[in-house]
Amino acid sequence: MRFSDETLHDIKCRFRRELENGLGRDTNTTATVKMLPTFVRSIPDGSEKGDFLALDLGGSNFRILRVKVTQDKKQPVQMESLVYETPEDIIHGSGTQLFDHVAECLGDFMEKQKIKDKKLPVGFTFSFPCAQTKLDEAVLVTWTKKFKVSGVEGMDVVKLLNKAIKKRGDYEADIMAVVNDTTGTMMTCGFDDQRCEVGIIIGTGTNACYMEELRHIDLVEGDEGRMCINTEWGAFGDDGSLEDLRTEFDREIDRGSLNPGKQLFEKMASGMFMGELVRLILVKMAKEGLLFEGRITPELLTKGKIETKHVSAIEKSKEGLTKCKEILTRLGVEPSQEDCVAVQHVCTIVSFRSANLIAATLGGILTRLKDNKGVARLRTTVGIDGSMYKMHPQYARRLHKTVRRLVPDSDVRFLLSESGSAKGAAMVTAVAYRLADQTSLTTLCTASLTSWTTWA
Repeated sequence: MRFSDETLHDIKCRFRRELENGLGRDTNTTATVKMLPTFVRSIPDGSEKGDFLALDLGGSNFRILRVKVTQDKKQPVQMESLVYETPEDIIHGSGTQLFDHVAECLGDFMEKQKIKDKKLPVGFTFSFPCAQTKLDEAVLVTWTKKFKVSGVEGMDVVKLLNKAIKKRGDYEADIMAVVNDTTGTMMTCGFDDQRCEVGIIIGTGTNACYMEELRHIDLVEGDEGRMCINTEWGAFGDDGSLEDLRTEFDREIDRGSLNPGKQLFEKMASGMFMGELVRLILVKMAKEGLLFEGRITPELLTKGKIETKHVSAIEKSKEGLTKCKEILTRLGVEPSQEDCVAVQHVCTIVSFRSANLIAATLGGILTRLKDNKGVARLRTTVGIDGSMYKMHPQYARRLHKTVRRLVPDSDVRFLLSESGSAKGAAMVTAVAYRLADQTSLTTLCTASLTSWTTWA
């Protein structure tokens, strides 16, 4: 699990090839990294304004926000939000149940905000791979993470949500934009730093987006300007291109997952699987007599008993070994001091591998941006969100350090998304409003000029 810089550069190059395959018309159908066009054409420029709703569906909690964007320099964005639980039976239920639940939560939020009589523009953060042909249409390609809802794959999620809202009949909503959580993160950070052109999530799952030149996106008409591409890099390696780097523990994780053979990079790097990777390693070490004097308890053999939050706690510099002893004792193991040091070392290796893998794939995106711009040195900002990046005591530092080694000819600012990706969905909607206004104004001016010329 410990990679040399030579190996990381090799992963970076492999990922660059995957990016290009996903962008090509002839190679996209067989590409594992799907490079989905988002139809987000611009990051915020600071002139956006309006009153918007934002929905954020992607995990066990469903979040709704009201976002007011003004030209007030002291407080340009005002937000109010509520979090609703998404029960397990809905996560594994039918599409009708899921979108009825979303519509019910939205109705409750609008009631509490006293805006049921208004038809506000809505931005929808939907954190799953979707094929889009326009901003307000998103066909689900496949469920990821813990979701397995029937009757949604291959369907337009906007139509499903509109149907659920219409069935209720007690309010209206104008869903203007569907965005992935990575796009939402980039747009949230882009409001604060207009140089932001990459968004990354490192949490339960992992993914990235970036601003690609339109001339390189074969699946979309036009050559002028740029468009945000949702890479869906979690599927990197699904074609076997990472087989030489996967371990027996990665293979065991995959065999026991909801989607064997899929999202292999995500299973190596994301928070959802990190604790389980550590547990599998500890079980093997105990079986070989290297830990706990060979004692193996039923708890240690139970899937999910070591969580990613435990890995973070064990890696804290001061109280890490104490936390390690507490966690192992709860698993029925009576660890020695040497056991605790060894377990802490295992946690470090597993989480460090994750940071290195993410650094390598991000390095592939950054070198592509540099080549696209034709500059000697890249200056850019990467917006980041996700529990692994935020909560793990060493993760961010390790990631930054490795990226700077892999892409030395760059000045990269890492910007933490404080408001989550849902605010970004509102920003996408606000930008769409701004661009629509500009288009209307241009059309009006052109029509007026044509009329004047004809009259003259």
